[in-house]
Amino acid sequence: MSLPRSEEHELFRQSLRSFVEREITPNVLAWEAAGQIPRELFEKVGGLGYLGLRLDQDYGGGGLDFWYTAIFVQEMMRCGSVGVPVSMLAHAEFATKVIDRAGSSHLKERFVRPAAAGTKIGALGVTEPGAGSDVAAIRTRARRAGDDYVINGSKLFITNGTIADFVTTAVRTGGEGYGGISLIVVPTDTPGFSRGRRLKKIGTHAADTGEIFFDDCRVPAANIVGKENAGFRLIMEGFVGERLVLSVIACAQTRLMWEEARRYGHERHAFGRPLLANQVWTHRLADVRTKLEAAEALTARAIDLHVRGEPCDAEVSMAKLFACEGTLDAARTCAQIFGAMSHMEECRMARLYRDSLAFTIGAGSSEMMREIIARLTGLAVGGKSRE
Repeated sequence: MSLPRSEEHELFRQSLRSFVEREITPNVLAWEAAGQIPRELFEKVGGLGYLGLRLDQDYGGGGLDFWYTAIFVQEMMRCGSVGVPVSMLAHAEFATKVIDRAGSSHLKERFVRPAAAGTKIGALGVTEPGAGSDVAAIRTRARRAGDDYVINGSKLFITNGTIADFVTTAVRTGGEGYGGISLIVVPTDTPGFSRGRRLKKIGTHAADTGEIFFDDCRVPAANIVGKENAGFRLIMEGFVGERLVLSVIACAQTRLMWEEARRYGHERHAFGRPLLANQVWTHRLADVRTKLEAAEALTARAIDLHVRGEPCDAEVSMAKLFACEGTLDAARTCAQIFGAMSHMEECRMARLYRDSLAFTIGAGSSEMMREIIARLTGLAVGGKSRE
C-alpha cells in the first residue's frame, strides 16, 4: 500500500515490527486456543503508545493521523492471527475513539487515558440479536432516572465483550428510529451488567467475542457521549474509521495469503517440478496480486481523503467492499494451492483462510456497502448524489 514513508513512519514501522515478531507471533496459537489475548498484551502495547495513536495528547494519546493506524494494522497483521489486531482495534479505534471525539473531559479522563495506556479494555456495544446493519432498530433502552440512566437490554457479537472494563453502548433514549439513539459508557463492574457466554466462531479465534446483558443497569447521566438522542450520527462517523480499518486488514490478509501461496508454490513439487512451474498457478496468483494492488490503491485513496477531512463515505465503502470481497476470492485461490493442507489447523494458510470469512460482514456488510455507494453516486432511485 502506498503509505507515507517519512523517517518517522519508517521508525514507527520497524519498532512495531520488531515488537510483533518478539512478543506476539510466537504466542498466537496459544491465544487462539484460549479464545482471547491476555490483558498483559494490552498493557505492553499501550505502554509503548500504540493503543493511543489517534487519541487526544491531553489524555495520554499520540495525536497522530490515520496513516499511523494503517501502519499499526499492517504490522500487527504479520503475526498471522487476525483476532489479535481485531481485539486491539475494537478497543482503541472503535470503543475509545468515539469517547475521544465527543466525550466530556470527565469521560476522557476516566476512560480514554487508561484505554490509551492499556490498563482498561474497551468494547463497542452496538449489535443486538435483532439489529445488526440496521443500527436504527436497536432496542436496548436507557431510561432517565434523576441523575442516572437505567439500562435494560442485550448486545450480541461484541468483540472484547467478556474481557472489557467498559462498553461504549448504543441505547435508545428517545422514540423509534435513528433520532432516538444515544451512546453511553457503561463500566462492566456496574450492578446489573452481566456477561453471557464466549461465542465460538469459525475464525478470528484470538478475538474474544461475547454477549452482554443489562438488567436495570444504573449509570450516571454524565456517562453519555455527546448529546442525548445524537448517538446515531456518532456511530455512523465511527463506522468510517471501522471500515477503513477493515479495508487495511483485508489488504494485509490478502498479501499474507499471497506470500504464503508463492512460498509454498516454489517449495512444493508435484510430477517432478514446483507447483509454480505450472502456468495455471502463476496466472491465478498473478490475478490475486493484481486485485491486491488495486484494493490497496483504493484503500490508500480513501485514507487520504479521510485524513484531509474531505467527504469520503463513498470511497471508504468502495474500499471496504472491494478489499474484503477480494480477500474472500484470494483465500479460495491461495488455499487451493495447498491442497488438503489448507484444511489443517496446524497450517498457517488454513488459519488465514478461515479468518478471512467474516471480512464481508464486520463493520457493515458488503450489501450495505453497495447500498451506500449506490445512494452517494446517484444510482439509487430517490437517492442524493454527491457528484
